[in-house]
Amino acid sequence: MASSRKSPTSNTLIAHVTAILRQHVKRGERLAAGFSGGVDSVVLLDVLVRASKELRFELAALHVNHQINPAAGRWAAFCRAFCRQRGVAFTSVRVKVPRGESLEAAARDARYRVFAALPADHVALAHNLDDQAETVLLQMLRGAGVKGMSAMPVIRDSILRPLLEIPRSEIEAYARRRKLEWIEDESNADVYYDRNFLRHRVLPVLAERYPAYRRTLARASRNLAEAAQLLDDLAAADAQLTAAGLEISSLRRLPAPRAKNVIRHFLGLQGVTMPNAARLDESVRQLQSQRAMRTAIDLGEHLLRRHGNELHIVAKTRSLPGSYCHQWHGESRLRLPELGGTLVLKKCRGLGISLTRIAGAPVTVRLRSGGERLQLHPQRPRRSLKNLLQESRIPPWERARLPLLFCGDELVWASGIGVGCRFQAEQGEASVQPLWLPSALAKR
Repeated sequence: MASSRKSPTSNTLIAHVTAILRQHVKRGERLAAGFSGGVDSVVLLDVLVRASKELRFELAALHVNHQINPAAGRWAAFCRAFCRQRGVAFTSVRVKVPRGESLEAAARDARYRVFAALPADHVALAHNLDDQAETVLLQMLRGAGVKGMSAMPVIRDSILRPLLEIPRSEIEAYARRRKLEWIEDESNADVYYDRNFLRHRVLPVLAERYPAYRRTLARASRNLAEAAQLLDDLAAADAQLTAAGLEISSLRRLPAPRAKNVIRHFLGLQGVTMPNAARLDESVRQLQSQRAMRTAIDLGEHLLRRHGNELHIVAKTRSLPGSYCHQWHGESRLRLPELGGTLVLKKCRGLGISLTRIAGAPVTVRLRSGGERLQLHPQRPRRSLKNLLQESRIPPWERARLPLLFCGDELVWASGIGVGCRFQAEQGEASVQPLWLPSALAKR
């Protein structure tokens, strides 16, 4: 814990934060503050408590317990007590952080998933001017493009950073003047981590020659943000985005740098992590080749897949056993997360599947095993499901997880294809109408 001396900067800091809040937060809106217990978040929450009385917004605090540091439980208790003293609603959420190449990045991703699920109009974070400078340099050293080096904005979507233009020294001076207490995380001194190495070893030397480096780097990041926006505008003009994906023929008319810019834009719109330079170059090479008919480029958690003249982003999934089987007991909704969605079976009359005709045997959801056939019209022959799927232009990677309804061993219905004529309901007959909703649609 820490506390101490006075500083003349408090009024300036409060006025700056209040001006940002007045610009972006409306009266009555809900604002949740990310609250780690460190000096930055302590100062932010203290200022927000004061500002909420004037601006009349609802304030709550959220502490994300990463369960990494042995003192994590004590930190959560400190944050709870701090909020209780000030009458601020407090929530602590535990997350599991996977161990991998970058623990810092994994912890950040876990935090932002929690933020995204909050029932709040805005989430206020305590990033400051020093954090901004460090981020720009780190991105530069990692070889990021202009979008990566444009660093953090004051506001993006629901994330608000009211302290982003305030240097850490002013934040600490405010905390001392207000005699606030905060948590000192000893890991912040460990120069094993890249950010700490910059903070403790590199930036103090840089400050000797360039004392205004923080604001200079922040200005550079704003210039890069403008350049990134221009590149996005160019990509939107170059690309032909369809309802399903990106039109590949539009990429073939472009020189490689502009084609790469389009792919970056496409991935960014879908929230997919950017691939490294080698993978991006390989993407362009395959997509601009007339002979590359089955593009599948590994992007880590996703694949770039080609289907016809369209490029799709496909999340990687585990293969399911051919014996997969889920029995239906009359529910109106079958959640099938392993297939990536929900099967809705709406009761009605004269539409979809006759309840009488499926009463004689168990009704199950299964996957393709090969050789399935379906007759959609009594005056037309039975056809292979494989041919029907090809004609319907359902992408191959979706076919492997496509839900099929069986009555006993007979195929009744295939998503995207229809109901077999032997099981179709007649006018006025009690029936169910099946509808497959992928996860993104099922949440609406």
